Amino acid sequence: MNPLLQKFNTKYNSAPFNEIKDEHYLPAFKELVEISKKEIDEIANNSEEPTFTNTIEALAYSGEQLDVVSSIFFNLNSAETNDEIQKIAQEVSPILSEFSSQISQNEALFARIKKVFDEKEKYSLNEEQQMLLNETYKGFVRNGALLNDEDKKKLEKINMDLSLKSLQFGQNVLAETNNYFKHITDKKDLAGIPEAILAQFAEEAKERNLEGYVVTLQYPSYVPFITYCENRELRKELALENGKKAFKNNEFDNQNLIKEIISLKQQKAEILGYKNYAEYVLEERMAKSPAKVFEFLNELLEKATPFAQKEIEELKSLAKADGIDEMQSYDHAFYAEKLRKAKYDIDDEELKPYFQLDKVEEAVFGLAKKLFGLEFVEINDVQKYHPEVKTYEVRSQKSEDGSHDFVALLYADYHPRKGKRAGAWMTSFKSQKIQNGENVRPHISVVCNFTKPTSETPSLLTFQEVTTLFHEFGHALHGILANTQYPTLSGTSVKWDFVELPSQFLENYCYEPEFLKTFAKHYQTGEVLPDEKIQKIADSKNFMEGYQTLRQLGFGILDMTYHTKVDELENWSVKEFEDNTTKKTQLYPTNPETAMSTSFSHIFQGGYSAGYYSYKWAEVLDADAFQYFKENGIFNPEIAAKYKVLLSSGGTKDPMELYKNFRGSEPKVESLLKRAFG
Repeated sequence: MNPLLQKFNTKYNSAPFNEIKDEHYLPAFKELVEISKKEIDEIANNSEEPTFTNTIEALAYSGEQLDVVSSIFFNLNSAETNDEIQKIAQEVSPILSEFSSQISQNEALFARIKKVFDEKEKYSLNEEQQMLLNETYKGFVRNGALLNDEDKKKLEKINMDLSLKSLQFGQNVLAETNNYFKHITDKKDLAGIPEAILAQFAEEAKERNLEGYVVTLQYPSYVPFITYCENRELRKELALENGKKAFKNNEFDNQNLIKEIISLKQQKAEILGYKNYAEYVLEERMAKSPAKVFEFLNELLEKATPFAQKEIEELKSLAKADGIDEMQSYDHAFYAEKLRKAKYDIDDEELKPYFQLDKVEEAVFGLAKKLFGLEFVEINDVQKYHPEVKTYEVRSQKSEDGSHDFVALLYADYHPRKGKRAGAWMTSFKSQKIQNGENVRPHISVVCNFTKPTSETPSLLTFQEVTTLFHEFGHALHGILANTQYPTLSGTSVKWDFVELPSQFLENYCYEPEFLKTFAKHYQTGEVLPDEKIQKIADSKNFMEGYQTLRQLGFGILDMTYHTKVDELENWSVKEFEDNTTKKTQLYPTNPETAMSTSFSHIFQGGYSAGYYSYKWAEVLDADAFQYFKENGIFNPEIAAKYKVLLSSGGTKDPMELYKNFRGSEPKVESLLKRAFG
């Protein structure tokens, strides 16, 4: 019996991970696609006149089990993958792509949708229903519903090719990350690296049955190494290996894949009547056009460059004292850490004992309780996809009669594994919706790659990892608080340049002394981080802000250029294209052996194509939003209540309207510039 094809007989109908085997996926996908096709056919061939209820709403609620199984499978392909799952992904992706194309190109279905859309005035639709109708109609048009048969077939093939090539891109990056490790036997080569990190490297070596130490390209290993290792040659070697990922002309090389992916996206845009892929994407974003995005990025570039250059000059003077005449990118983290320590007397390793993962998690839960009345209770009767995963029941605070409502199920997965891709992300296993009078609550997941606890110490976080957890939890709250009727408008289903507001907003609390004091406590003694250190963290918030801004702008400009100047890419190598595009944002000499594009998973595997600018765009929103709290109290209940409405509304309203309802005005770029540069 295939558990993916049965009703989940589990608490909250959660995924029955213990019962799912890899061989269940492919048959489940095939059968659920057929079931979903029948649902679509019933809607498309309904003999009754098309109405909002029997067409638009019916479509919004269709394919539920297929969506759930897709979420389970693709989430595991990121968080707990193996060769078999990756192989299945290659088989499943074209099946799902073909099914998606069949829906969007179903002429009978679109005829019904168009009729309801054309006659919408005769329905008494509320705001959310109007949004669903508009989004459904636009979605079909943007997926080729108005194309002729020949172009529909072309588009279907393009979509299928894109899904496979994007998948391959990510698998190549994961393979390159996993395939490299540096085995070091002489401890002298690791001078400067704190003992706690050395213990982590020794543990990694032990797991591989090796003596000494092992450093990998996984984030919790690579970043401390490049930050603290005094051995410049070793720093260079590791940095080059990290920068060469999928750029080695081997079986995992992504250079040709990049050109193929960009070419396919351009073809897709042209078939649909757009000049380029960026125009196609941005039509559905707050920014609206490539010109607006370039204007936004270039304005920030102009303002930030002098600050960035000044910061780098400070680092260069430190490096010069060590006899380094020409500083390189692989020196940056090392000297930035030296300067940060000199300026603010902050040492990440010195701070780590005060940021025990369990306590940081408690703090973020406490913040959600204070702002939104949520409680998080760890439970052990929900199946997990890995023993390290923790599960929480999210509840509303108890009312006077002692009762509370179930709000969401939260999965927390914090540590690196071989089968987990690098980075941190929030996702969902089940969307929120209201159907047949029942508010079906969401199942949300937060996935990170924090240092594992050892036999001697719990998991301790760098301050940057603290902000990472708050960032992903901000996304999680967007999902947890979702309260819309339709799953396609629920939670994080918002315009892409709006989706980072909740995550980046929550990071601001990490720099507030009154909040930091509540959880920055030494894991052994319970001593609170001294006031002067807490103040130093707050003061250091904008440390290297110019450099970080230029780095982000480089990514954003590169992404936008890939998706607007495809003809230039045809004439250049990926490396030439990257160097020419980002030269104004580069503060160090570029290295001919490295390329960032070949592991730029956000835009070639994830959903950030022609959208990477949205991180900076959302920073304007989050700086402006938090300024509102700062002016009125960072835990102000009235403002928190208004912000909760923004989060729970998902994609039911235009994001600018949602923001103005919360803030009372449009966001101002000055809020970001003031926060960043004073």
